[in-house]
Amino acid sequence: MEMTRGFSRENIIGEGGFGCVFKGWQPDGKMVAVKQLKAGSGQGDREFKAEVEIISRVHHRHLVSLVGYSMSDAQRLLIYEFLPNNTLEYHLHGNISKGPGLDWSQRLKIAIGAAKGLAYLHEDCNPKIIHRDIKSANILLGSDFEAQVADFGLARLNDTTQTHVSTRVMGTFGYLAPEYAQSGKLTDRSDVYSFGVVLLELITGRKPIDSSRPLGDESLVEWLMHAMETGDLGELVDPRLEKRYVEAEMMRMIETAAACIRHSAPKRPRMMQVVRALDSDETGDLTNGMKYGQSTMYNSGQYNEEIMKFRRMALGSDDSGEFGYSTGDFTTREMSHGVPIANSTGDYSSSGELETRAINRPSSRNW
Repeated sequence: MEMTRGFSRENIIGEGGFGCVFKGWQPDGKMVAVKQLKAGSGQGDREFKAEVEIISRVHHRHLVSLVGYSMSDAQRLLIYEFLPNNTLEYHLHGNISKGPGLDWSQRLKIAIGAAKGLAYLHEDCNPKIIHRDIKSANILLGSDFEAQVADFGLARLNDTTQTHVSTRVMGTFGYLAPEYAQSGKLTDRSDVYSFGVVLLELITGRKPIDSSRPLGDESLVEWLMHAMETGDLGELVDPRLEKRYVEAEMMRMIETAAACIRHSAPKRPRMMQVVRALDSDETGDLTNGMKYGQSTMYNSGQYNEEIMKFRRMALGSDDSGEFGYSTGDFTTREMSHGVPIANSTGDYSSSGELETRAINRPSSRNW
């Protein structure tokens, strides 16, 4: 395919269990990211069309833009806007040897932007869209470090008449909400939990699960819980920041993260509450008058049991990432959107019988 210069290996910017992402160029020279699905990846034509249908309906400055797609017997491609600054995961965990990484203002900007994108999926789409795989590898960064939430391949449309969707568990180890990992009960609060883990990554610079750490200190969530119980929140902050941050903003992010990862899903905030808490000083509706470290909703022994269970699940799975520009974990085994999409035609160049279709895009939401 001309767009990717024959899918040259030198143009790969991401690789995972379901395929590769290549750097590509439109006829006008504009750079794009082309997601090539592997044959036999488990995603059939129905699922592929459903993914396209979901992404093409969603327009927001903090959500990655789909600009086209291709289907043939041999090839299925999704063509995305290219974002030049890689993923949040890369800047937090894959770029450590190249300097101090993200400063505090960049981290806060990324958190607010990603929260706004996720809030749009939950509260402005009808029916709401649950992402199901929120993580730092699925937050892409533009040239000015503007965050965009990527990869709706795991997203499910959640009918507003339903309170939850029960399904096979999919997602990424370390980010899964406890109730979702245990029972498959999926709600928008499952995404909120995962976003809370991303906030902890921004605060601490740590990975969600780090097997190199001592036993009992591997889980980022567990570590936070212990810090809240002892009241020693200063040890949470990423030492690479060298104490160069606004203390009030840092405390707001810590409080918001703690609210997002509550064990009880109904007690977690909605994403618009998260946006308000991060973007202002409106954290009062996150705490419900409860002091951190005194919640009966959290049981350390139970959580440790769940972490061990999740670890066994993760070690038994061979799913890995594909959209993230570094080491994302796009992990889907099934999709059930089944939403028909009207055919459209585009003018991207292609070779052989591969037809590439453009997405007609209305104006984006900019809040």
